[in-house]
Order: sequence, then C-alpha cells, then structure tokens
Amino acid sequence: MTTPLRNRIIRLIAAFAMVALPGVALADGPRDKVRVKVAAFIADKMEKLGGSRIVYRVDTDALREAVVTDLRDDAYKALREGRIAFSGLAIRDGGVDVKIVDAKGREQLNRKLAAAEEGLPTHALNVTDAGDGLLRLAPTDAASAARLRDLVEDSIAMIEQRLKDAGVKFASVQPEGTDRIRIFLPGVMEPEQITAIFARKVRVGFRLIDLSMSAEQAQSGTPPAGTEVLLGFKDQRPYLVAKDSALEGGDINYAGPGLTGESKEPIASFRFNGRGTRRFAHITAENVGKPFAIVLDDKVISAPVIREPITGGSGQISGSFTLEEANSVAMLLRAGSLPGRLGLVEQQVVQPATKP
Repeated sequence: MTTPLRNRIIRLIAAFAMVALPGVALADGPRDKVRVKVAAFIADKMEKLGGSRIVYRVDTDALREAVVTDLRDDAYKALREGRIAFSGLAIRDGGVDVKIVDAKGREQLNRKLAAAEEGLPTHALNVTDAGDGLLRLAPTDAASAARLRDLVEDSIAMIEQRLKDAGVKFASVQPEGTDRIRIFLPGVMEPEQITAIFARKVRVGFRLIDLSMSAEQAQSGTPPAGTEVLLGFKDQRPYLVAKDSALEGGDINYAGPGLTGESKEPIASFRFNGRGTRRFAHITAENVGKPFAIVLDDKVISAPVIREPITGGSGQISGSFTLEEANSVAMLLRAGSLPGRLGLVEQQVVQPATKP
C-alpha cells in the first residue's frame, strides 16, 4: 500500500465516518471527531500490518417487507382504537389497502396516522384515495431512506459489539454507499474467522418460565419436555424456561438505554410493533403472577414477574446493569429485530506495505 493510497483511504474512511450521522454537522460533533481519528489510526495500522477488508450488504428486500408490515399493523391499531369500520386490510404491491366506506372514518384514519408520523421524515406516508372507499397507504421514498439509514447504523452498532465481544481490539466499521458496511481489520489475515462471527443472527426471545420444578433440579436431572435450562446474563443462576419463544426479536421496533425515574438505575427499554403489542397483551393477560424470561443469545437477561396485563406495547429490562451493559442489551435487542441478515459481499486480505 503506497503512501498516496493510504492518504486516500484515510480521506475515504473519514468521509464515510462523517456521513454516518445524518443531521449532524460534518466533523463538528465529538463522535464525528472520534470516528475520523479512529479511521486514520486504522489506516496507519493497515499500512504497517496489512489485514482484512470485509464488505457486507444489508437486506433491503427484508427491510421493505418489514416497513410495509409495520404500516399495516399501525393502520390496524389506529382502526381498532378509533372504532372505525373497515374491510379488506391487506398488503399489496409494496403498500397497504383498506376499504372504509364512511368518509368520516377515512378522515379519522388519516388524522391518526398523521399523528403517529410525528418525529418521522416529512411526508413519511402517502395516502391515496382510490375511490369507492378504498385507501392505499404506502411509505414515501424519504421514509424508506430514513429506515435504511437506521438499519445500517444499527447493523454497525451490532458489528462493533460483536467484534468487541470476540476480543477484536482494532477495527474500523463504516457505511459504504447506502446499503453496505465496510470493515477494516489491521493484522487480521484470516477474514473467515471474522465473518464466522456474523454468520449467526442475534436471537431474542420472550419465554415463559416453567415452575413445575426448580431450575437446579432440572439442571441435575431431566427437564420437562419442551423446556431447557439457561443461565443468567450476570448472575449465572439457572432458569428453567420454555424452548419456544412467545415473542421474538422481530416483534420489537425500538430499543434503547435509559434510566429509571427515581433510582436512576440503568435500564434497557423496548417497544413492540402492532403485532407484538397484541401478542404481549394476550400473553401477559393469561399469565398474571407468573415470571417470564427475556433471553438474548441463550442468556437470561431479566426474569420479571407479570404483575398485570401489559397492553401499552412497551417495557423495561433491569438487572443491576452498568450504563454500558444497558446500552449493550438495548443494542442486542435492536440487532435481534433487524429485518433479514447481513449478506457478505467481499472479503479481502490486504498485504502490509512496510514491516511493522
């Protein structure tokens, strides 16, 4: 790698680092400056040590499907809450069709969906009156582009966390174009070892806990059919949980770190999509007084007791977390809800230009 090439790589990575944060002035924020410095440091290491260059592509087809599915669920929720008579709610040709005979009902649905769009890109939703009471709902290009940017950013966060968990100390993970992610790994001459880390999708599950016997008894003997023993994320204590998940990562449409109101304890909060909200309300209504486990990659993150039916579609995960742990849990929840998987586009070994 020649010095001019190295300089081009630094500028290229810096440029990508700055576009990675839409809405922030380029290289003005602390995070932008850190990314630029990391990019320059990694480029220098790549020149001295060589390494691996890996490119992934996010699954845009799965994203489009998820966007339209969420739109259908949001429309169904708005129709039910507004007691609007409708028929024929269905996904068709990249949008959602619904028939509302009453003109006031169509206007009411428009208002509800517009209110739900607050905080989303301008013109996030196109509503077309096809006549005879038929409305066609479709996400705009701006909304789809915003969802793609979010998906890339969440994928980058997941990749960075996975690399950190695997003990990889030096890496640059940056967006490349609109739907690709590039990874530079100085000193790593076997990229297959890295791509193996991302071959398995993060598994997120909400599972009921079996109370027919203690987890310790099941661990030393034979657990009941349809159950298994999993260990806690922090305390390593055993939990006897159902093998099948009542809800999965695909039912989550938001997750982020936060603090409780009074004790300021770090937590990870999450929110379900329309389908997940309905399923969670049904499950919690049928299992009041029973514990359930929130499981990430076969580790029990939290095991709260269901005190009452939870119908609002959101919740919190606590577990004596540090802020870093709460952020990691939230990131894994988001990773588990990412539509589709990362597709490997390229893996290349870059030979060192100079001896280290």
